[in-house]
Amino acid sequence: MKRERKAAARDYLRVVEWSAKDHCYVGSAPPLIGPCCHGPSELSVLKKLKVIVEEWIRLRDTEGVVLPRPEGSTTYSGRFLLRVPPPVHQALALQAKASGKSLNTYCAERLARYGS
Repeated sequence: MKRERKAAARDYLRVVEWSAKDHCYVGSAPPLIGPCCHGPSELSVLKKLKVIVEEWIRLRDTEGVVLPRPEGSTTYSGRFLLRVPPPVHQALALQAKASGKSLNTYCAERLARYGS
């Protein structure tokens, strides 16, 4: 029987984004915790976020609360359904045809440019 290891702070995704509304960087660790700290630089927020996530996990573990699975532990099939307006579908299909590619290949290549 395989024993499941406890999730550690390092297993959770940490997000630091600029907030134009707040004029500072804001940190979160979805799905564990939403916006929870802010600061003048990405590095300062990342340091705060590390401490907050570690403490959050420690507290939840003490309380016996089951933590959500870390995003890094999720496996992806490489397949998803995307709904777009008909004019966008048409434009992409025509661009794919013009480039000599299938619509799937054309869209996957375009998405890969933005996802890397």
